Amino acid sequence: MTDMPYVDLEEQARVVSRLVAGVPDAGLAGPTPCPEYEVADLLDHIRGLAIAFRDAARKDLGPTTDSAPEPAGLSLPAAWREELPRLLGELGEAWKAPSAWTGMTRAGGVDLPGDIAGAVALDELLIHGWDLARATGQEYVPDEPALHAAHAFLLEAAQEERGEGDIFGPVVPVADDAPLLDRAVGLSGRDPGWTPPEPS
Repeated sequence: MTDMPYVDLEEQARVVSRLVAGVPDAGLAGPTPCPEYEVADLLDHIRGLAIAFRDAARKDLGPTTDSAPEPAGLSLPAAWREELPRLLGELGEAWKAPSAWTGMTRAGGVDLPGDIAGAVALDELLIHGWDLARATGQEYVPDEPALHAAHAFLLEAAQEERGEGDIFGPVVPVADDAPLLDRAVGLSGRDPGWTPPEPS
């Protein structure tokens, strides 16, 4: 991967926080575009990535950065509505420091350059924001600079061979003139036309 430019993650973190606030309690068991995740699992995953990439930005390496993401199906903390916005705010704030984007760091047990870690964090916020919005029927308007940066990152990642353990699924073909968000979603391995199945 080539060097990634500095991108402000704060606004995209706010976008995801607003989506979190809009999740109804009755929707926690609903499906998401991630086949192995229900909405509660997705929220728990966002919580985990916010902690891991916050600490990666701070170069505060330890248990939160040394472990791969937990499998789906774990219990979402009872205080998730209060905790998630705080953690997302801390994530965005941590990546405002220029030092976060330089040198080496670690996330998910993988050592990687700071600029690539920042790009991955941004991509996670962008794509999982879309996942959450689609799963809960909310409008999704991502931060425009974040969308462009995440699309560029995903486009470059798509040129590399994907195998077992890759964080992205196989690219879903999307028309070249489709909206940029749809193209980014397709590059992440998701169908941009996904909607929750109708109740039977």
